[in-house]
Amino acid sequence: MVLGDLGSKLVDALGKLQSSMLLDDGIINQVIKDICLALIQADVNIQQVNELRQSIKRSLDANAIAAGHNKRVLVRQAVVEALSKMFDPGHPPFQPKRGRTNIIMFVGLQGSGKTTTVAKYANFYKKKGFKCAVVCADTFRAGAFSQLQQNAAKVRVPFYGEQENKDPVAIALAGVRMFTEEGFDLIIVDTSGRHMQDTELFEEMKQVADAIHPNDIVFVMDSSIGQAAHDQALAFRQKVNITSVVVTKLDGHAKGGGALVAATQSPIVFLGVGEGFDQMELFNTHSFISRLLGMGDVQGLVAKMEEMDLEKKHPELIQNLTEGRFTYKDLRSVLETFMQAGSLTQMMDMMPGPVGKFFHDMQGGDAANADREGFLRLKGFMTIMDSMTEEELNSVKPLTATRVSRLARGSGQHSRMVQALIEAHKLFSRFGSQLKGLGINPAGDINPRNLNPQTMRKMMSMMPQQALKQMGGMGGMQNMLKQMASMGRGMGGMGGMGGLGGLGGMFGGGG
Repeated sequence: MVLGDLGSKLVDALGKLQSSMLLDDGIINQVIKDICLALIQADVNIQQVNELRQSIKRSLDANAIAAGHNKRVLVRQAVVEALSKMFDPGHPPFQPKRGRTNIIMFVGLQGSGKTTTVAKYANFYKKKGFKCAVVCADTFRAGAFSQLQQNAAKVRVPFYGEQENKDPVAIALAGVRMFTEEGFDLIIVDTSGRHMQDTELFEEMKQVADAIHPNDIVFVMDSSIGQAAHDQALAFRQKVNITSVVVTKLDGHAKGGGALVAATQSPIVFLGVGEGFDQMELFNTHSFISRLLGMGDVQGLVAKMEEMDLEKKHPELIQNLTEGRFTYKDLRSVLETFMQAGSLTQMMDMMPGPVGKFFHDMQGGDAANADREGFLRLKGFMTIMDSMTEEELNSVKPLTATRVSRLARGSGQHSRMVQALIEAHKLFSRFGSQLKGLGINPAGDINPRNLNPQTMRKMMSMMPQQALKQMGGMGGMQNMLKQMASMGRGMGGMGGMGGLGGLGGMFGGGG
């Protein structure tokens, strides 16, 4: 899960809203206290936690929890809005544009994963159609030249460096000039890792920036340093104009909260979620908070499935999911997609509600080996489905006890694994029913005919109040959804995925 323990503790705190028969001030105050304690334990600065507490209180006082208002929804919305404000700097990050020269300079602490992140960054934008190149201006760390050269070769982007030259300013300037003349869209300059006490290296960083005039200076921040991130980030900002941040090593680290909050004085653009060159994801505040609170990220999940051409490979899957015909064969297609997606942990974070919780539990509690454990258990599911008859694979109902025993024997798996497979199928089927109940037709588009007042009220109860106000209340929201539905139909086969993505962006997976 995103930030490991922090996400679990926040989910447990909000769970008290649902489990309490009588939601009085005592329960609400306890929920707020638990949330603040979880943030402090994740190394978020105490002053910022106190500001979050006051923000939640002010929001609840403003709503006054009047008669007829759903207290649980209001408290949940206040928490989501306060967390979103904490993690959002309020202005967008730099966006490189194709067809012109974009010079990106990377800076960061020693050991923050900066050189690997440079290659990930180049790989990401190369897939977006940018003509990318990297320049090694790190002359301080032994091995930096060969590491970046090898990484550049692996992601297949041109590399420039001068192994014998110890002048980073000259190297950076020469590399930028060469790649600019050759018409590259994105020129990424890696610089030496440095610490706030390294006065000479800090001055050198400023000299490089003054020489190449970067469009964007990206600060790579290691999430494991916790509250120390605040002082380090401040020291870098005092020397150069940091305009973007990448937070690394977030895959399960308990102290990542401190780094994230320190980073938000500059926009976070990416999160490092693993060691592979494709294990870096765009940061979106709403999606991140949704995943942190166990609500999933349907928008991110749909984007990932689009990237893998799931709709083209299995065109009937979305229709079956939303029509209540989701079979074990469909489940197999979904799980195969997860196994091909790179990081299972990343995919599981995107799954909404009970589905996400089920798969996280399946991965076990060891964050370092979560991908491996999850992969082994998914392989176990595949082995069980290999033992199924065609009738069983096409079934939409839970299997009988007799069939559970037969499948356990035939696949060599424990009967508990077979039961877990049945539970996974049941959760996906229930998720499909929820999507249909929210006004989504069999193609996956939002169906205006299903947008009745009852459905609209259900949707509105799941949205942050600020977003709802910006939309113009129920009338504005209904018009927007109809426009999305119309756009979806105009896009043909991609309309269904667009509709689901829109819902995911607004509701964070349905909460």
